Amino acid sequence: MSQLSPVLKQATSVVATRGEGVHLFDAEGRRYLDFTAGVGVTSTGHCHPRVVEAVREQAGRLIHGQYTTVLHDPLLRLTERLGEVLPPGLDSLFFATAGTEAVEAALRLARHATGRANVIVFEGSFHGRTMGAAALTTAGTRFRAGIGPVMPGVAVAPYPSAFRLGLSEPEAVDHALRGLDRVLATVSAPADTAAMFVEPVLGEGGYVPAPAGFLAALRERADRHGILLVVDEIQTGFGRTGRFWAHQHHRAVVPDVLITAKGLASGFPLSAIAAPTELMRRAWPGSQGGTYGGNPVACAAALATLDVIRDERLVENAAEQGSRLLDGARTVAAGVPALADVRGLGLMVGNEFRHPDGSPDPDTARYAQQAAAESGLLLLTCGIDLNVVRMVPALVVSAEQIDEALALWSKAVDLARARTNPQ
Repeated sequence: MSQLSPVLKQATSVVATRGEGVHLFDAEGRRYLDFTAGVGVTSTGHCHPRVVEAVREQAGRLIHGQYTTVLHDPLLRLTERLGEVLPPGLDSLFFATAGTEAVEAALRLARHATGRANVIVFEGSFHGRTMGAAALTTAGTRFRAGIGPVMPGVAVAPYPSAFRLGLSEPEAVDHALRGLDRVLATVSAPADTAAMFVEPVLGEGGYVPAPAGFLAALRERADRHGILLVVDEIQTGFGRTGRFWAHQHHRAVVPDVLITAKGLASGFPLSAIAAPTELMRRAWPGSQGGTYGGNPVACAAALATLDVIRDERLVENAAEQGSRLLDGARTVAAGVPALADVRGLGLMVGNEFRHPDGSPDPDTARYAQQAAAESGLLLLTCGIDLNVVRMVPALVVSAEQIDEALALWSKAVDLARARTNPQ
């Protein structure tokens, strides 16, 4: 008999047979609150009726239309519709299937367009597992260990993680910018630097929102040196943070290239990069393509996703329920020394566990995550040390479901605390 690779490690033991909204169900009919959303993918919830209907209709008409061979209506309509929500000037799109593919495409474009080789990323970054994207990833050695040498030409600058640095947010921004300037002075000269890749909220790196002023300072340096600013909105985009794009929390910051995936198609594999047409035109012939990119069924799901997000005001709901979730998680953490920091933006909330000496505590984080799963709340861990439990529910989540999840999380934290302090 064949089996799944033993290297694949499941976060929970749940075998899901059905999904509906923010809930998953197993074969016995047990209901779970899914606050993972497939790692931020099911933006409109599991099996939203409008997405299901769009997929069924499209599957009966055209399942595959390879888009360098033939064009198809869902692709053309999606390209037009995305123009309604993309930042100004980003009017040219290339579609792929996975976020890591889109990162690779953005990397190719940056090098082609600038004629420069180097790229700067930031500590705690996660951009994917393929070879180029893995070279840009610093959220943990597990993503790139044993496959070296990875792609050269990548320099790493500090990210303004205020809690980890023990600084205020303005101090953390100053620290990170001094580090970036030092990288430009000592490792990657501006004339050799094609792009800076940045997540407006660190994902795998620990759910750390970029503090005020950081992205604007990157934009200024990019403009000064002719460097492209590539904003990775794979996990943060499509309303997750309470704005359609997370970088929109930062005034007057518009990326040169935007990368999107995950919530774009409510669970169907679709990703994209967006850039100004003049910039996209500088990609070399043959550098963009792929067998499954822009799949008709995935495009139909994305079009329905855009409709649901607009009609159900899900961006606004993410802002409202995200505040409720963050406030509630902080209330749970009050008086729990092991829960050293709770932070987030919109429906991205991270709960960081630390030992009394301040060192990361991945064991307690994992215990709390597993205890929550056993009680019916599905969560994930993240962070360089895997000591952060993240909450990332679908954008359709209600206040009542937030409160139910917080009650289950409080019980899981109590069990974790009792484990570490048995007296």
